Amino acid sequence: MSSRQNNKTLMVVGGLAAAATASLVMWYLTSSSSSAEPEGSTKKPKKLSTDDNGSKSRSAPPITTPTNAAIAGGVVDDEEQTPVVQNKNRNLKHSSLNQGERTLHARIEELDKKGKALFKNKQFLEAAQTFTDALDLIGEYDDSVGTSGLSRQLITLMNNRSAMYEKANLPELALEDCTSILDLEPNHTKARTRKLRILEALQRWYESLVEICAVQLLFMQANRTNIRMGLPTPPPPVPQSKMEEVLAHVVPEQVQKYSTLLNDNTGSSSSSDGTSKRPLPSDYTILQLLKSYTGYNKWKAQAARDGAVSGMTTVDDEDVSQITDDVAAADRATLLLKRGRRHVYDGSYAAAMADFEAGYQLLQQNKKAGDLMEEDGHARLLEWAGMGRHWQYRLDPAVECYEKAVNLEPNNALLLVKQAGVCMDGSLQKEAMTLFETALDIDPQCADALLHRSNLYMIQGKPDQAKRDLEQCVKLHPNHVMARLRLASILAATQEADKARQQLDAAERVEPDSSEVQSYRGELHFTQGEMEQARVQFEKAMKLEPNNPTPYVNAAMAILNTPPSPGSNMQIDAKSAMELLERALSVDPQFMAAYVQLGQLKLGTATQLVEARQVIELYDRALENCRTTEDLKELCSMRILAVAQVEAATMLKMETFNLQ
Repeated sequence: MSSRQNNKTLMVVGGLAAAATASLVMWYLTSSSSSAEPEGSTKKPKKLSTDDNGSKSRSAPPITTPTNAAIAGGVVDDEEQTPVVQNKNRNLKHSSLNQGERTLHARIEELDKKGKALFKNKQFLEAAQTFTDALDLIGEYDDSVGTSGLSRQLITLMNNRSAMYEKANLPELALEDCTSILDLEPNHTKARTRKLRILEALQRWYESLVEICAVQLLFMQANRTNIRMGLPTPPPPVPQSKMEEVLAHVVPEQVQKYSTLLNDNTGSSSSSDGTSKRPLPSDYTILQLLKSYTGYNKWKAQAARDGAVSGMTTVDDEDVSQITDDVAAADRATLLLKRGRRHVYDGSYAAAMADFEAGYQLLQQNKKAGDLMEEDGHARLLEWAGMGRHWQYRLDPAVECYEKAVNLEPNNALLLVKQAGVCMDGSLQKEAMTLFETALDIDPQCADALLHRSNLYMIQGKPDQAKRDLEQCVKLHPNHVMARLRLASILAATQEADKARQQLDAAERVEPDSSEVQSYRGELHFTQGEMEQARVQFEKAMKLEPNNPTPYVNAAMAILNTPPSPGSNMQIDAKSAMELLERALSVDPQFMAAYVQLGQLKLGTATQLVEARQVIELYDRALENCRTTEDLKELCSMRILAVAQVEAATMLKMETFNLQ
């Protein structure tokens, strides 16, 4: 069920991706070695290098003001000498300076020209020393920085020296100059671009990511009017692939860190009796998983016949480790099976798992007890113990239970299907497919194998095979609601709206009060661009089942994809969308799609740094509830981006992201 929710939610947020993650669409100047030209050289403006796909990036927009030249993404390669030469008030140059200042400026200009001549002769270290001599003159001047244009000269000379250090393969010295420049002028484009380029060359990936974020924040400031009004903005000169390339180096370390925590919280993968510190999935998620198997009504009927839990608690519940007699162990295991099954019937899943686990451990201690259990009790206890461990995401121990159950019932196709589900959650797709095929060899009409294999096909990006399985499932079992819903989802994605609607109508006839049916109807409207109708259906789904998180998330997506009404200043109703996403998390704290979308939206609309820091806290909460490696990777990526953006804003001395 969770896979369907995640996939469908991602399907309907296509329009949001660009809007909510605007703050993460980074731009970066992928200059060649010629980008290390000293300021003032007369080379023509450079073309940006091609991206990973070989497509040429467009150059930055024309620069109209000095400020925009610094922050709008343009690299100024035209004549930029020291301020003495480039001073706009050149006719006042001598009249506005005293004799000492005129002498100093003349000497600096002379050294600047000498340094550039050395650069042209590829004497990079000598050029760097010459720029250092000029900087020393400024440092020796009593009334230097901040007056008479020397502050501007200081920055320009340091930038030119940094370029020479880079050319001379002295990256640490080049970085030191870049940092000094950016301390004085955070929006200095060339210094920040060079710093980013050097950090990448040194494989200091996280620092590179922070620099990318800093460049993007400056870009957003420069274009804040267009962004606020929803007007076209200059294209970022680097593709998204650049940020993804840097992230690909940063994320693995973080994933490893949280993977260790995840393993610690789910118990040892090699221990059959490892305990889990992680909370169970939501009651709604577990119920939907149980309903996805055709044996749902059969075990419920058996649980009803067994009676209430209160009638099964009179037996002394001493530690099962004290039971050593095989007959007594078999009796107690039977009781634990029945009581655990009744707990599931009542929705008390944690109590059910405790009973199933206790029963399993009892059989492990008394090897002959399983053979003495009533009817198929041994296999059923193993099956339920496997499901409970799967709920806890203790995948290897779950497989252990299912394998033992299959040894008892080798022709039970459903056991193989459930084991395949564990393999899917463990990213063992090949093993899962083999189990599905074996199940269908045993029972070619096994609806469970067809339904769940279709989900595997969708994960593998094979919608045609998934569609074939679902059509076969519906043909064999016309009242299989979940198969019809998933088939409707595929038909909607392939623009077969009428056929999708027919499947939804058939599902609703079987379950007229199903929240899932209404949620799928909303998703169909969404794919047709009918946002208002979609929201109506999502609201119906919420009313029918308030604990279903999917319609809350999809309703939020519908809001964010609804064009702003006239007079609304072209603003989306982000507040309402965030409220819905928060409600989704209140009913299911493990619903990863809600975390991802809420985090992106909060970060994209944050106006204060404190709000961005709250996004990091949100991702931390998500990581505490994360269950799968795939979700872990996505959350780590989002968290790292948020942290990098906050660090970049702090580095830029920004306390607000406000674009007003």
